[in-house]
Amino acid sequence: MIRTLISFSALALALGATAHAQAPAPAAGYPNKPIRLIVPFPPGGGTDILSRLVATKLTESAKWTVVADNKAGAGGTIGIGEAVKAAPTGYDIVMGQKDNLVIGPWLYKNLPWDPTKDLTAVAHVAYTPVVIATSANSKYKTLADVIAAAKAAPGTVTYGSPGNGTSIHLAGDLFEKAAGVKLSHIPYKGSNPALMDALAGNVDLLMSSVPSAMGQIKSGKLRPLAVTSAKRSSSMPDVPTVAESGFKGFDVSTWYGVFAPAGTPASVVTALNAEINKLLATEDMKAAIHAQGAEPEAMSAAQLNALLKADYTKWKGIVEASGAKIE
Repeated sequence: MIRTLISFSALALALGATAHAQAPAPAAGYPNKPIRLIVPFPPGGGTDILSRLVATKLTESAKWTVVADNKAGAGGTIGIGEAVKAAPTGYDIVMGQKDNLVIGPWLYKNLPWDPTKDLTAVAHVAYTPVVIATSANSKYKTLADVIAAAKAAPGTVTYGSPGNGTSIHLAGDLFEKAAGVKLSHIPYKGSNPALMDALAGNVDLLMSSVPSAMGQIKSGKLRPLAVTSAKRSSSMPDVPTVAESGFKGFDVSTWYGVFAPAGTPASVVTALNAEINKLLATEDMKAAIHAQGAEPEAMSAAQLNALLKADYTKWKGIVEASGAKIE
């Protein structure tokens, strides 16, 4: 009997070793048709810019055909929903980020998906702070000017964001709380409409991802006042952080990563992660991402999954405290 148990144990160990040795290699023949990269926001915003950059560069470097497909609406949750419903084959992936994956589920009532269960993390791409900016013709020259005006006349200083409950809107809400001021939030349907109204002077301030605003900052039409990250943006080294402007510890950034439907084969995830990380290591891709005001950062799929879960828990309280719930 003891000998039999030993034999079964030895067999189990052998099978386990064999299974480990035969861990799935990257999917044979993958991809053999175009890959759709779902972009859950309108053209022109930070998510769209980075998504098209990834699609274009992957097509060039890996010789894959990757096509960006905008599916905007409801703070990016419509595009995520489409990815969740797609077949888990690796031919439908999505550019997710903090807005639609860790804020949207707490913002919108009864979403039919859970990002921590219905999606598979593939590869982190980049992160970016929020930039607080104003028209070049604005009377506000510094963040201190904005705070002084808001304290003198609460609620009269307006700021535009890509939408109610986005991480950018909530960055504005957290800034109001930190500075002890009351601003008036004007939500738009995407980054580009908010940007256009800020340039026209229809709103006093713009809260935006750096990639969405970088073109107009470089042209001199938009004046950046501060960034919300813990350290300065490498693309705007002369622009102070909110923390440096008198609010120690203030740090709000957003991240972008590629996800696939739950159940996507590990071999496909491995292949996608390897190619995207290889791309992020090239000087050409680093320069292209930096040019958009974002910071490239490669991760394993497991690291991205851990980031998603940690932020998913953290931002529940922030959304609830903001009162930005959408039924």
